[in-house]
Amino acid sequence: MRLNKITFCSILISLATAGSFIPLFSLPFGGSVTMFSMLFICLTGFFYGAKFGMASGLAFGLIKLVLKPSFVHPVQLIIDYILSFSALGVSGFFKDAKNGLVKGYIVGVLGRYLFSVLSGFIFFGQYAWDGWGALPYSIVYNGSYIFCEAILSVILIKLPIFNKTIEKIKKTATK
Repeated sequence: MRLNKITFCSILISLATAGSFIPLFSLPFGGSVTMFSMLFICLTGFFYGAKFGMASGLAFGLIKLVLKPSFVHPVQLIIDYILSFSALGVSGFFKDAKNGLVKGYIVGVLGRYLFSVLSGFIFFGQYAWDGWGALPYSIVYNGSYIFCEAILSVILIKLPIFNKTIEKIKKTATK
């Protein structure tokens, strides 16, 4: 069973990585709306729980760090690549709940958002728009791309054909 979990998690991490390199749009100081990369990481949590979800998020963050590093300070690296993407895995706490994928996805994305806002506030506040403080700037800037992708993902999740397909994959993945 463990090999099965690792295999499915590896496939989902690979899909998340591929999706992260297909931006629908990117912002000038980092951040982009991707082809559902956060959703693929949340699916690992939905299939196997928070432990595997957070481990998959960590692996995804490290892969992103290796393939496309962008950091100004070691602490920012930890916040943006390790904590932020690992937070997506808390989706696994909702794996058995009614509408667990949607609930878990929203909570995972909120976790990622909080770490991104923290990083933006601490390390990128100097880029705040005229008249904006570092915190409001970080809240709006990070929310603009994270929540845009989240909305698109929730719409996808709520499509009956997608939902039925994911439930079938989950049954296969957890046999």
